[in-house]
Amino acid sequence: MTDSPDLAAISATASLTESTYEALKTAIFRNQLTPGTALSVPELARQLEVSRTPVREAVQRLIYEGLAVHAPHRGAQVSQVDLDDLRELYVVREVLEGLAARLATERLDGAGLIALRDTVAEHERALTAGADQATHIELDVRFHRLVREVAGNPHLNAALEPIAGRSHIALHSLWRNADAPRLALDEHAEVVAAMATGDPELAEAAARRHISRLRIRLSQAKFRDETTPDAPRRRKPSLTGADASSASGDPAREGAGSPG
Repeated sequence: MTDSPDLAAISATASLTESTYEALKTAIFRNQLTPGTALSVPELARQLEVSRTPVREAVQRLIYEGLAVHAPHRGAQVSQVDLDDLRELYVVREVLEGLAARLATERLDGAGLIALRDTVAEHERALTAGADQATHIELDVRFHRLVREVAGNPHLNAALEPIAGRSHIALHSLWRNADAPRLALDEHAEVVAAMATGDPELAEAAARRHISRLRIRLSQAKFRDETTPDAPRRRKPSLTGADASSASGDPAREGAGSPG
């Protein structure tokens, strides 16, 4: 577990809890708060120059969304996800994201379709402009959250939100593949195109395909890690450190997948 780094103070707004949450979430996505970092309420309140109450509420929201966990005897800390755990998460996430796309297609109206297309277009502009890794991750999170919002099923959202949050923590390593943002964006566009047809089964298949490609890639990365002569036996690599580089080098689209 690492200590919390210094964060910039946030300005007073109408919703202090929301501003605090956004500040902490951004710090996580920008790898300023790295996996394993302690989320000390008093320390974060001091750095952000707010009271402890909005920090406490923001940390609870991060835990709900899977971006943080409560560790026994240590308190809240930024989530850590190792390679084996992430592969298991994606088995479940593939099914749930597919269901989200199916339900969203059944409820999709003109406004929802415009919002989805606008998100994809914004990501395209960010990619063209050479945006940083954190921007790609934030747009990826926004896309999947929007699909869940259109689906409108609170039980599905409650099940999928923490899984998606934990998987996005690992994107700091997976985005090291220069092709990953383009692959993710193209696959998001395919999901939206399938939803626009009004065919729930087609949309579900596109969403599951998007997630399964990354899962297959993770399996291949694990295999390469275990068969590398210099790799220690029974080593459990972490997607939050240097070991994650083994997960980012497969150029093939089928099976290579994309994060998010």
